[in-house]
Amino acid sequence: MLKEPDRPTESTLLTVVRLLRWDKPAGRLILMIPALWAVFLAADGRPPAALVGVIVLGTLATSAAGCVINDLWDRDIDPEVERTRSRPLASRALTVQTGIGVALISFACAAILAFYLNPLSFWLCVAAVPVIICYPLAKRFFPVPQLVLSIAWGFAVLISWSAAVDELELATWLLWGAVVFWTMGFDTVYAMSDREDDLRLGVNSSAIFFGDNAANAVGFFFVGTVGLLAAMGINLHLHIGFWVAICAAAILWFLQYSQLRNADIPKLVYGQIFRQNVWVGFVILAGMIVGEIF
Repeated sequence: MLKEPDRPTESTLLTVVRLLRWDKPAGRLILMIPALWAVFLAADGRPPAALVGVIVLGTLATSAAGCVINDLWDRDIDPEVERTRSRPLASRALTVQTGIGVALISFACAAILAFYLNPLSFWLCVAAVPVIICYPLAKRFFPVPQLVLSIAWGFAVLISWSAAVDELELATWLLWGAVVFWTMGFDTVYAMSDREDDLRLGVNSSAIFFGDNAANAVGFFFVGTVGLLAAMGINLHLHIGFWVAICAAAILWFLQYSQLRNADIPKLVYGQIFRQNVWVGFVILAGMIVGEIF
């Protein structure tokens, strides 16, 4: 009888990379985008390169810490979910102690970068930490845990905007609201792929909360995103490039909403829509820069 060939062993470094989700850049970029929106808008399209670098590295460190914290809380739930059972802590490829160590290092890197910022931005960074740590717990007792995630995402706007101009203004809060709506939209889509597993395990999600109206809820969130971005554009007197980008985003969001209304949508489409939102975010960023400068 032929012996089945051994599977190649993954190095610890690659396993840690998977723990940090650096092998899946879409989730890292989609946090970076609101931070870049804020810093470019606050700095009239020309932020200092050093500040942009700090914000990019800070979002990478913060999202890494958030991913590890999430997996530490969910290490006994993830093995029961098809999409997450191969995660390093769920599959026991890494120990809890290693996960805690990686989370502390990630937070330490983010803290070092935060010291570069002004006091207002620094304390906003501090305020964001409890939200990041507690978000994974929200699915156990809060009916719409994606709202907690959206608030955590919104800190990227507040921190980056205040880092550029040392204040928060009306346009900041309009952008913050747009990011909260956008995050509610794309993360509800993300949650729709896990509905059966979440129902079986008794954990909450916005996809379960909205039930048969989940697609309509996503459409509402995307409409709210467009409305608040438009209000911000008017407040900041942004030029034509911004409005072209918003129109392009609105068209794609409508197409995504139309797909979600299909009752027989394959699960892989949810992931595709999530990744499409990364590109939408960069299109809007380009429109913001052009709308500020020209």
